[in-house]
Amino acid sequence: MHELETFKLIERISSLLRSEERKKYAAIGLQPVHGQVLEYLAKCNRYSNTHASVAEYLGLTKGTVSQSIQILERKRYLQKTTDSLDGRVVHLSLTEAGMALVDELKPLDIFKQAEREVSHQEFDSIGNALQTTLSVLQKVNQSKSFGMCRSCEHFRVVAHHYQCGMTDEALERDDTDKICRDHIPKPNPVINQE
Repeated sequence: MHELETFKLIERISSLLRSEERKKYAAIGLQPVHGQVLEYLAKCNRYSNTHASVAEYLGLTKGTVSQSIQILERKRYLQKTTDSLDGRVVHLSLTEAGMALVDELKPLDIFKQAEREVSHQEFDSIGNALQTTLSVLQKVNQSKSFGMCRSCEHFRVVAHHYQCGMTDEALERDDTDKICRDHIPKPNPVINQE
């Protein structure tokens, strides 16, 4: 598989997961960045639980992190503690509610389901593994695949021309490389299943 196609599969999987993440956080009045802050604080040590460390790890501005921390503190998901040796340093830690929220929201349920379905299979390339993972994630999430025409169940080659089996219309060569919202993925070849 071409490197650009592999990159696009990774990008599409990421987009799907971000969309699901946004829905989950919106349901509780938070943004994904708030979840990222909580997740980081759940796994960092006592030397790395400061505003600056959060900003550096997430690649965000100090202002964005500061606003996020204020919101999370207001919602009682984290608490601030002044360093006992250096009063200028403020440490951040999760409350019980913050820990429970991290456990509840990560990892995403759809990813866990996809992992269960794909983990026992062997693939001949990373591209096939990613395509299968994406297809399973889309199925579990009940979202459209928006795949390329030529990889669709409806795609046909009839009398030396391309045709959409759903509409019975002829397709131009350029159409076969473009994505379609009515795409239904063809099953991917799997090398070995246990």
